[in-house]
Amino acid sequence: MAGPSTAESTWGVCRFCGVAVAAGAEHCGICGAADPLPASQVAQAPRPVRRWVRLTHGLRVLVVVVVIVGLAYALVPAALSGPPKVADPLTTSGVYSISASHYALIVGNVTGGDFVVGNYSTMVPAGSSLEVAVYNSTGWSAFVNGTPTTPAWSLPAQPDARIIFSAPYTDTYYFVFENPYAASSALEVTAYIETQYESNVGDDGFG
Repeated sequence: MAGPSTAESTWGVCRFCGVAVAAGAEHCGICGAADPLPASQVAQAPRPVRRWVRLTHGLRVLVVVVVIVGLAYALVPAALSGPPKVADPLTTSGVYSISASHYALIVGNVTGGDFVVGNYSTMVPAGSSLEVAVYNSTGWSAFVNGTPTTPAWSLPAQPDARIIFSAPYTDTYYFVFENPYAASSALEVTAYIETQYESNVGDDGFG
C-alpha cells in the first residue's frame, strides 16, 4: 500500500523561472535550469532566491491578467454591439447617367413583407423623365429576354417620384430605372436615385 505523498515527493520549484517542476527532475522542463528546489526547501532558500521565485510568480500572474484584460477589451465591445451591420445592396444613393432606351439597375434580396423606399429625380436635361419597374427573379428573366411580362411594381415616366415597394414574398428583386426616350434621340438622362431597405420586423442589420 502506497504511503501518503509529501510536497517534496510531488513537486519542486525552478530557481530561475519559478515554475513548478516534477518531483525528482534535475532540470526545469521550461527553461532548462539545473537543480530545482524541492518544495520543502523553498522556505529555507537564500533570500535572493526566495525573492526571485516570488517575483517570477508575480510576473506570470501579471501576464495572465494582462491577457485577460486584453481579450475582454477586444471581445466585450463586439458582444455588446451585436452582429456586424451588413451593407444591403438595396440601401444606396447616387447619380446615374442613363443613355436613351437604356436603364440603371439596383438589385438585392428582399424578405417578404419588407419594404424598399426611396426617390429619384432627373437632373439633366431639366424636365426629362424616367420609368421605374420592379421585377422579381422570374419577371427579370423575361424582361432581359424581351418577353412580355408584368412588373411587381412600377411607375410611369415622370421627372421625379417616391419609391414605396412592399415585397409580397421573399425573392431577388430588380429595380429598373429606364430612360424612355428612343435610341434615335440620343437623349441621355442624368438622375439622382436613392433607395433604402426597411425591415418590417425592426433593424436586423440586413433585410
